[in-house]
Amino acid sequence: MIKKIIAGMCLIFSTVAFSQDNNASPYSYYGVGDVKFKGTVENRSMGGLGILPDSTHVNLQNPASYNALQFTTYTVGASNKNTNFKSDSGTDSAGRTTFDYLAVSLPFNKIGVAFGLMPYTSVGYKIQNEKVKDEINYLRQFEGSGGINRAFAGVSYRITPKFSAGVNFQYNFGNIQTKSIIGSQDAGIQYPTRELNYSHYGGVSFNLGATYKGKVNDNIDWYSSVTYTPKSKLNSTTDRNFAAISLTSSGSEVVIDELDERRIREDVDMPSLFTIGTGFGQARKWFAGVEYSTQSSNAMSSRFDAVTNAAFEPSHTISLGGYYIPKYMSFTSYLSRITYRAGLKFEKTGLVINNESINDFAFTLGTGLPLGGNFGVSNINLGLEVGKRGTTKANLIQENYVNIMISLSLSDRWFIKRRYD
Repeated sequence: MIKKIIAGMCLIFSTVAFSQDNNASPYSYYGVGDVKFKGTVENRSMGGLGILPDSTHVNLQNPASYNALQFTTYTVGASNKNTNFKSDSGTDSAGRTTFDYLAVSLPFNKIGVAFGLMPYTSVGYKIQNEKVKDEINYLRQFEGSGGINRAFAGVSYRITPKFSAGVNFQYNFGNIQTKSIIGSQDAGIQYPTRELNYSHYGGVSFNLGATYKGKVNDNIDWYSSVTYTPKSKLNSTTDRNFAAISLTSSGSEVVIDELDERRIREDVDMPSLFTIGTGFGQARKWFAGVEYSTQSSNAMSSRFDAVTNAAFEPSHTISLGGYYIPKYMSFTSYLSRITYRAGLKFEKTGLVINNESINDFAFTLGTGLPLGGNFGVSNINLGLEVGKRGTTKANLIQENYVNIMISLSLSDRWFIKRRYD
């Protein structure tokens, strides 16, 4: 039955991964959009920590953790994000329900392998503003959608009982569609000019990871983790079309004159990322840790002439979090077997607009609800993320968001040698 459920989920969620409209943020205007994947629901519920080499959950943030699993594990995650936008001129809101990841991991003694699919970045914005140049008022509209998906496969190896290393190989692919419309009746321009871009991206990347598990004393374990993603490139092909259009009262566009059409090929640099973390805990009882990530400055910018004065700086993220299980093997109390998670995250995103750094702060909570089964290690994980990104200073937009997350983690034992035929 589990295999049938997983097969159905693979078909459903792989289709959603390619077709969903999964963003509604004006900050996705820049580069190839917002980074969508920030860990599994279990990890994000602890502020985004990716330190633990968990024996029952797939840790997709550090490939060195795959061999820690005791069972073949399937995991799939989704989320619903509701955002309130606030600026000096008004407020608005938007909601999105999206697929976040699908992965399978298989342990083989000292070796662990994993593979899966996830939306990596996402673009989704509608912006309208006015610009005055030489005492002429210009009305500008910008729209964008799409994003980059990622298929990955990784392997880890337990070098010693305490130390493991691993690597993920990734293929990044996707399409981003953008549109800008600029017009001005003050300048005597009868028809606005529209620019359409349809960009296709593809490229490979990889990341390295290592984990170490030691002992503080007989009861307390010490965990440490490090990952590194080198700088990589995305190949892109953009079909660009310019046209003079007429806007109807219903908002539809009628092409008056095709002005130009061209194809542009270029490479897009993806910045390097380094993460290190440490924590202490007692297996299947409690854990608390801290993690720090830094990413090199992004060289990408927006697709059009900038709406605002934008620049990039190195980004930094600090995560604090942990979990607590009252009594993992309780036979009398279900509540005692639930995993309770909490965390904090502060992220300096690396985007600077109008000389204001765009920061992201969030508080997270989560639970892991055990499911029945042969080994009692499958579970449903629920997470809640409440946060704020951006600012209302310098004519910018502040995003206040609530993200409800859910994942299903199913575990089963494969490759058992039969005692009897």
